[in-house]
Amino acid sequence: MYDIKELTAEIHQNAERQEFVKTLMSGSIDHNLYATYLYNQLQCYSVLEKYGMENSLFRTTPNLPRGEHIHYDFKALWTGEGLPTITQSTKDYVAHIESIKEDAEKLYAHIYVRHLGDVSGGQMIKKRTPGPNRYYIFKHKEIKDYKRIVREMINSYLNVYKLNILNECKFCFASATQLFKEMNDMDTSKPLILTNEVFDENNKDTENDPFKGTSIEGKD
Repeated sequence: MYDIKELTAEIHQNAERQEFVKTLMSGSIDHNLYATYLYNQLQCYSVLEKYGMENSLFRTTPNLPRGEHIHYDFKALWTGEGLPTITQSTKDYVAHIESIKEDAEKLYAHIYVRHLGDVSGGQMIKKRTPGPNRYYIFKHKEIKDYKRIVREMINSYLNVYKLNILNECKFCFASATQLFKEMNDMDTSKPLILTNEVFDENNKDTENDPFKGTSIEGKD
């Protein structure tokens, strides 16, 4: 019998090692940055849950869908003009889900990655992020029951559709990893990191120096 957790361990760990995850868990994430993250998550969850419901994938876990709660958290936090940026990874993810909308086992692979994560590691994120955090709120009994049900479902699909399930889980983790990278790039609270090359005394080009006339002229 296959174990999806073992089969996806490496790519899962890679996602968790991203710098933005540290920001999420820091307890001091900028509210609008977190709201931007939520807005991108909302796009992903909305399309996944739409087709998940059409394929009756939440019939035994009726309170598992998160879209409504993510939207509530986003509205409570966002203070920017207009709406946040939708990242390229989010656009690609939505398009991918549209392409598998009639494949129940493939869709459930994404539910496994996202929603099982919400009742697992999401419970730690809930304690460190701002806002009402309805995204990660479940009734206590639901957490235990939903973990069991989702694991049973994904393993039943895995034994029949191993490659489909594995490929979709990997796609979902890879998409999450890319979103973390994009969010980290948007984090304006992080200081500019200058490499040693910037300060190499032998690396001087004063003729085309963008810092000409400043205290660091010739140190490009």
